[in-house]
Amino acid sequence: MSASSPDSRPPSIGRRTLLGAAAVATPAVLGVATPAAAALSSTAAGPAAASARKKPRALPGGGDLGPNVIVFDPSTPGIQARLDQVFRQQESAQFGTGRYALLFKPGTYNGLNAQLGFYTSIAGLGLSPDDTTINGDVTVDAGWFNGNATQNFWRSAENLALVPVNGTNRWAVAQAAPFRRMHVRGGLNLSPTGYGWASGGYIADSRIDGQVGPYSQQQWYTRDSAIGSWLNGVWNMVFSGVEGAPAQSFPNPPYTTLGNTPISREKPFLYLQGNDYRVFLPEKRTNARGVTWGNGTPRGTSLPLSQFYVARPGVSAATLNQALAEGLHLLLTPGIYHLDRPIQVNRAGTVVLGLGYATLIPDGGVTAVQVADVDGVRLAGFLVDAGPVNSATLLEIGPRGASRDHSANPTTVQDVFVRIGGAGAGKATTSMVINSRHTIVDHTWVWRADHGEGVGWETNRADYGVVVNGDDVLATGLFVEHFNKYDVQWNGQRGRTIFFQNEKAYDAPNQAAIQNGSIKGYAAYKVGDGVTTHEGWGLGSYCYYNVNPSIVQHHGFAAPVRSGVRFHNLLVVSLGGQGQYECVINDTGSPTSGTSTVPSTVVSYP
Repeated sequence: MSASSPDSRPPSIGRRTLLGAAAVATPAVLGVATPAAAALSSTAAGPAAASARKKPRALPGGGDLGPNVIVFDPSTPGIQARLDQVFRQQESAQFGTGRYALLFKPGTYNGLNAQLGFYTSIAGLGLSPDDTTINGDVTVDAGWFNGNATQNFWRSAENLALVPVNGTNRWAVAQAAPFRRMHVRGGLNLSPTGYGWASGGYIADSRIDGQVGPYSQQQWYTRDSAIGSWLNGVWNMVFSGVEGAPAQSFPNPPYTTLGNTPISREKPFLYLQGNDYRVFLPEKRTNARGVTWGNGTPRGTSLPLSQFYVARPGVSAATLNQALAEGLHLLLTPGIYHLDRPIQVNRAGTVVLGLGYATLIPDGGVTAVQVADVDGVRLAGFLVDAGPVNSATLLEIGPRGASRDHSANPTTVQDVFVRIGGAGAGKATTSMVINSRHTIVDHTWVWRADHGEGVGWETNRADYGVVVNGDDVLATGLFVEHFNKYDVQWNGQRGRTIFFQNEKAYDAPNQAAIQNGSIKGYAAYKVGDGVTTHEGWGLGSYCYYNVNPSIVQHHGFAAPVRSGVRFHNLLVVSLGGQGQYECVINDTGSPTSGTSTVPSTVVSYP
C-alpha cells in the first residue's frame, strides 16, 4: 500500500479523506420518479358517507419499475453511451440523491465497460449468471479520488458472467459494495489503478476462474464461492465455504479459512421468465460450500412480480404498510423514501427487496423497519439513512423478548446498510437490533459517518451499531464502524460471527469522552457478561483517533472468560499511531506499537 506521511495530515480530516488527495463529491440530482399513491374509493352516498372514513381499495401488484431501472437487451442501441451517462452522474456523487439499477436481459453483450459509481447496481436477469454474458468489464476504480479506493461505497454487481477484455476485471471497492452470484471467466483485481489504498469488501456465490488479487485491500470476506487462486493478504482475509481458498495460516499470511459456512441462504434476486419478472428465493443451505448455480437450475422457489407492491419514491409509509397488510411483498425501486412511521413486516415469509440502493429515511425519530417474530422474512438490498431527529432504533428484527424457534426458516438481512450522518445530520441511539432467534445477517455495513455533512462527535451521535439480543444468530460479513460506544454488543446465546471489520470513532475529543467506567474505551465487539456460548472467526478492529492521537483504547474485543466463548484470529491495529490499543481481547494480546501500522494479533482465545 502507498500512503502519505501521517505527520503531513490535517488532524481534523477523516482517515479516508487523507488516504488520497481530497476530492469534492458533487451531488447529482437526477430525475425523480413519479410517486405511487394508494387509490382510495371515491364513491359516496351523501354527506354522511362523504364524511366517513373511506376504505382504501386493494393495492395492485406488479407494474412498471420506474425511470431509474434501466433494462437492456442485446439489441438495445447505445448501451455503452447510456452506461457512461449514468457513471458521469454517479462517479463522485457520494452523498447525492441519484439511484440506479442497470439490468441486462439474458443474452450476450459485446465490447462493454460498465463503470459503476455511487448508488449504482448492475445485474443480469437470468436464473444463472451464465445466462447473461458481457464480453467486457464491470469496473470500479478510484480515479475520482486520486487512486484512493477507500470511499468506493454503495454499489453492487450481481448475476452476470464477465469475459474481461484484458483477462482480469477490476473491482476496487470499499464497504457496502457486494459482488454476488458473478462468474468471472478470468481474474479479479480488487485494487485501484496504481495499487492505492483500498478497504473492502465482500464476495458471495461467485465463481472466479482465474486469480483473485487483493493487492492493497486491507480486508476481505469471501463466502460460498469458487476461485482459481488467491494472491495475497494485508490484514484480514476470511473465507468460508470457498473452493480454491488458501489454507488456514493467520496471521502470516492473514488467512482465516473455514471449509464450510454453517448456514446460508442467498439473497433474493429479480429475473425474467419469458417476458415476466419474477423474484427468486434461494433455499437455505447448511454446511454450504461452493456456488448455488453451478449445476443446473438453482434450488429454491420464486414469486411473480404481481405478488409485489412495486414502490416508487414519494409513496407513504402508510401505503407500504397497507400493501404488506394485504399480503403483498415490497419491491423498492431506486430512490429516496421518507417515512413518518415504521414499515411493519408482520407476515411470515415476507420479502422486502430494494433495487439500486433504495434509501429509507425515518423522519421524526421513528424506526424505519420493524419485523415481527415470524419465520422466513427476507430483507435485502436497501439503505437506511438516519434522520435529523434521533431514532431509538433504525432497524429492528423481532420485538424485544422474541423467543420463537426459526431454525427451519430464519429471517435473513442481506445487503441492508445503515448510515448515520454523511448525507446530512442524522442520529440514532442504536442502528440495528436483532431480537429474533436464528436470524442471519449476511453482509451489512453499519456506519456512523466520519466524513461528509452533519458529522461530529455529538452532531451525528450514535451510541451502538449492532445489538444482538436473540439467540442462535449468525453474522457472515459484519462491517460496523465509528460508533460512540459499542460498535457491536452481543447479548444472545450461541451467536457466531464469520468476519468482522471495524474502525473506532475517529472524532473522540479526549480520553474522558470514551471512558467506559474503569475501562479505557468501549470495545468494538462486546459479548455480554451473561453469555456462555459464542464464537467468532477473523475479526479486526482499527483505531484512528485523529482529533486526539493521545487516546488509548484498552482493547478491541471484550468477552466473558468461559470455555464456550471462543475467538479465532483476532487483530487490532493503530493507523499511523493515531491512538493506541493496549490489548487485543480483554487483557490478552500485545499493545500496538508507535506509529507503525502493524497489527497485534491473537490466534486463539481463550
